[in-house]
Amino acid sequence: MTFGRPFQVAAVVATSLLLAACQAPTGLSQGRQLGVGSDKARPQVQQSAARTGIDVPLAWGGQLRCGKEGCRLVAVEHEKSTVVLYEVQGRQARLLDRQPVAYHPDGAIWLADDLVVAAVEGSFSLDVFRVVQGRLQLLQQIPIGISPRDVVLVQGSEGRFRLLATPYSGKEVVWVDYAPDQPDATRVQRALWCEAPWHPVRVHRAPGAPYGGVVTACLDEKRVVFVPEGDLLGVARNLVAVPGEVRIVPRQTRPSPSGRWLYVALETGGRNLRFDMDSGELQWIAAPLLGTVSVLPLADDLVIWAADSRLYFQRLAGDGAVLETRWLPVDGFATGLQLVDADVDGVQDLVVYNSAALPKKMGVEIIYGPLWEQAQPNMP
Repeated sequence: MTFGRPFQVAAVVATSLLLAACQAPTGLSQGRQLGVGSDKARPQVQQSAARTGIDVPLAWGGQLRCGKEGCRLVAVEHEKSTVVLYEVQGRQARLLDRQPVAYHPDGAIWLADDLVVAAVEGSFSLDVFRVVQGRLQLLQQIPIGISPRDVVLVQGSEGRFRLLATPYSGKEVVWVDYAPDQPDATRVQRALWCEAPWHPVRVHRAPGAPYGGVVTACLDEKRVVFVPEGDLLGVARNLVAVPGEVRIVPRQTRPSPSGRWLYVALETGGRNLRFDMDSGELQWIAAPLLGTVSVLPLADDLVIWAADSRLYFQRLAGDGAVLETRWLPVDGFATGLQLVDADVDGVQDLVVYNSAALPKKMGVEIIYGPLWEQAQPNMP
């Protein structure tokens, strides 16, 4: 496997974008809890947002979890073939452990406060680690027969977990039923979806499927597919397919907090889209840059998009028209975005996972809220 695919957007985005992260970091906000309140009720002043940079080279994936052990970050160092564990406390990050895995780990998530799973290309496996006294101890390596790009926790209760692994390339996805206390009972099942189904996500509703299911962008096909909750092993059906000659390259999908809208980041074309999960309406959203790599909705009408070395926030009208755009520089190619209260102050913060960082820049950044008000009105 190569690590060139995350650079597809960078190839079409102007070289000047790479200079943005060299400027002083500016901020974001999220008022009330997310900073999405009326701008008329607060001064129109942008302030620099505090941030913590964590040196995780080529952070293709990771997750910050705040639980009974405090806030801990698990992430992968893609090119170094390691899984790392950090403690995040008082806006400081401290390395707890670093463990080697096979060639090119692509993602890592938490299953519980003391349980981590990493998707590893070279070993065609999901590697499960137990966190014991701040150390990562390999618990089990689950062979899945594909080189996984992503691993997602779809269901979990009473120590039993249903995981979804999707491939770096190819159409085959793998469902894994796993219980750490019963490793011999691990069940692996396969299904065919679409070519390069990257970054799947759980949704709670979709047209014709009131109980939701799983959605993924098909990076190498002109569509987004959906598998309903009641038939997760069934055939993936088209959810978003653009007719005619319009060429889209869907990179990532994420639902809005209410579940009404599914936002789709498009790798090319200078626009993105959102899909109404009730009516099936598709809306095009104008983008200020040529390509977008990831997306994170903060509300139904407020969304963060990531491009090379930049995040941009858009507040949208009901028809998808852009009402306002604000900006924030980041340290690289922001493949992953996560919303979490990292400093436990009651305000949501933004964790950015840069799958490719600029020289001497950070692979993981925690940008502390409030978010929207502190973002800048002009492109950095």
